[in-house]
Formats: sequence, C-alpha cells, structure tokens
Amino acid sequence: MTIMEMLGQSTILTVLGMSVVFIFLWLMIICVTLTGKAIHKMGLDKDVTAPPPAPRTKGVTPEVTSAITAAVVEFRKEQS
Repeated sequence: MTIMEMLGQSTILTVLGMSVVFIFLWLMIICVTLTGKAIHKMGLDKDVTAPPPAPRTKGVTPEVTSAITAAVVEFRKEQS
C-alpha cells in the first residue's frame, strides 16, 4: 500500500466520520425541537413548583396595626 492510497483512505474515513457526526447532531436537534414543541402544545411546560399567590386581605385597620406593634414592643421588653 502506497502513501497515496493511505492518504486517500484516511480522507475517505475522515469525511465519512464527520458526515456521521453531522447527521447524528442534525437528527438530535430535530428531535429536541419537536419534543419541545409537543411539550409546549400539551401545556406541560408550566412551572409546577411555583407557590400559589397569597389571598388578598381586605386590609388591616390602623388600630389593629398599633395593637400588634404595642404587643411586640411589650414582648421584647419582657424578654430582655
């Protein structure tokens, strides 16, 4: 086997190997894209771990706020 034959075979193997890798990556990108579209279409991409929003209260009156503040201040005085 001459050097020219060996260079020819190595070129063919290089092109064949790179082609196989290129085709595999191309197919993988297509599969991932189709899977993402299917998941989005079915609505499975919603964040399930997000906590539900806290219920809104009608508001706390200033009297209740001052009573809570006074209780906290009194509690802290007793603790120290």
